[in-house]
Amino acid sequence: MANVSNQAVVEIAQTASKFKSSIVLQFDNKYIDVKSILGLFTTLITEKSYELHIHGPDEEEAKKAVAEVFEKYGLKAEVL
Repeated sequence: MANVSNQAVVEIAQTASKFKSSIVLQFDNKYIDVKSILGLFTTLITEKSYELHIHGPDEEEAKKAVAEVFEKYGLKAEVL
């Protein structure tokens, strides 16, 4: 299992931090705040699929932006 690159983790966290909405990554029984670089480093693996739960005042923009970054780095994420 390959860990995601440092650049991907930083870009995901930076993109998420631009939004007021709550952005949570679900993987198995874990829930990680996508704005947390440490949480992402310990969770993201390229071969896995994730769910992104995005809720808040700017959720539509956040969903689009975060999904684009996940796709850019070849990460599978279903945005809910």
